[in-house]
Amino acid sequence: MKCRLGILFALLYGGSLSAISDAELLKKADALVSYYGADFSAEYTIVQTKPGEGNSTTIAAVFRRDSQETYVMIILQPSVIRGQGYLKQSKTLWFYDPESKRFNTTSSSDRFRNTNARNSDFTRSTLSEDYKVVSGQDVTLGKFKCRLLNLEAVAKGLEYPIMKIWISEDGLVRKTEDYSLERRLLRTSAVVDYYQIGARFVPKQILFVEELLGATINNVFIKEKTLVTIGAPKFDKVADSVYSKTFLENVNQ
Repeated sequence: MKCRLGILFALLYGGSLSAISDAELLKKADALVSYYGADFSAEYTIVQTKPGEGNSTTIAAVFRRDSQETYVMIILQPSVIRGQGYLKQSKTLWFYDPESKRFNTTSSSDRFRNTNARNSDFTRSTLSEDYKVVSGQDVTLGKFKCRLLNLEAVAKGLEYPIMKIWISEDGLVRKTEDYSLERRLLRTSAVVDYYQIGARFVPKQILFVEELLGATINNVFIKEKTLVTIGAPKFDKVADSVYSKTFLENVNQ
């Protein structure tokens, strides 16, 4: 784990892809981690680190059906919130609390359980739909030869109106930087490795670092970070009934 985290941080702070246009490259990056031809399921372990406060861990089961723009997430741990869940149907994201037995709408741009991951980080990639490429250049990022793209939002209501994204020669995203409209760096993310299952790719780990949130310890500002580890990815058929409010209600009984 320490070795992998070291590589992730190296990507965060650390050959030519000109055969296709930058816009086409961004679409390819989306396509490689979007799963239209099959259901996707996996177990996500989300470890939030707050300087001076230690770590908190959430484990969740995730089910995605990208062809219908839907996903379900069920909290497995910690036990105190076991059974809480999320259901995305098209543009609407529902949160279910088994204690109150109520559904409430939430936003894809909201932080997931106060971590540095956003709800939108658990669904398919829509970078080429949400942003336009304003410039690009060939760069080296650690061991990867990448195309660095500068993006500006075209969709409304995005949490990050400006982005920088590093895409390696295989078309996979290796790093992103998320900016405010005033071009202030807000969040950085990195992906070192992916599972390859047939023609599909699934990140093994994603590290999110919040650039403005953290604590000063011994006169050093230490940033908050969240490490998402994705385990047991599968592309087996999932029952239609899983993608419903009824499933979230019944799974707790």
